[in-house]
Amino acid sequence: MMKLSGKVAIVTGAASGMGKAIAELYAAEGAKVIVSDIDLDTAQIVVAGIESQGGTALAVAANVMKEEDVQHLIDTAVNTYGTLDILVNNAGIMDNFVPAGELTDALWERVFAINTTGPMRTTRKALPIFIEKKSGVIVNIASAGGLYGSRAGAAYTASKHAVVGFTKNVGFQYANLGIRCNAIAPGGVATNIGATMTEPNGFGMERAMAGMNLNPRTGDALDIAKVALFLASDDSGFVNGTVITADAGWTAY
Repeated sequence: MMKLSGKVAIVTGAASGMGKAIAELYAAEGAKVIVSDIDLDTAQIVVAGIESQGGTALAVAANVMKEEDVQHLIDTAVNTYGTLDILVNNAGIMDNFVPAGELTDALWERVFAINTTGPMRTTRKALPIFIEKKSGVIVNIASAGGLYGSRAGAAYTASKHAVVGFTKNVGFQYANLGIRCNAIAPGGVATNIGATMTEPNGFGMERAMAGMNLNPRTGDALDIAKVALFLASDDSGFVNGTVITADAGWTAY
């Protein structure tokens, strides 16, 4: 039996990278998937691929920086498929490795708006649905940068630390209502998030790269999707309010 048979899932930032791999794997495991992304055209290509494999999916344009987009996203899932069972907060951007001394308010606020406030907004909108049926799963994509101090610039690092704290808070506070909230902290993974880095800061990048020689290997998006499948399925029914590090052992040193 498929692990997500009959479930309805939203995946943000699902037009490419880890989000795309998660959406495709969830659909292959029986979920009806809302493929959400700011890039609707590319999201529709992902949906077409899922449908060509016999899966069920729908593309929805959403900028998680906008409250009205988040409202529309969750409402579309419920109006189309009747409910929502799984929320994956994957949408995120990097920060050009900018260190604290050169950080601008604008960069800080943009990184937090997408990486931290976005997951808060989608979670806030999904929780009433989950509470009513006393069932629901939230999977947040954090980062090794949310566990350690210099895997990126100051804004990204702080934003992902905030995601980890938010995950633990939601996981514990809603545990007695049948809701689980966990995060994945990927290490080095080959995705196109690097495209959000336009002009890397030399000093910040040098400091962030100081430990890269210790990385056993670079992962791919499917490596993370498999962890996301575990966390969304009943296989992880006793796992809540925690972070699973998926990095080939990089942070174990």
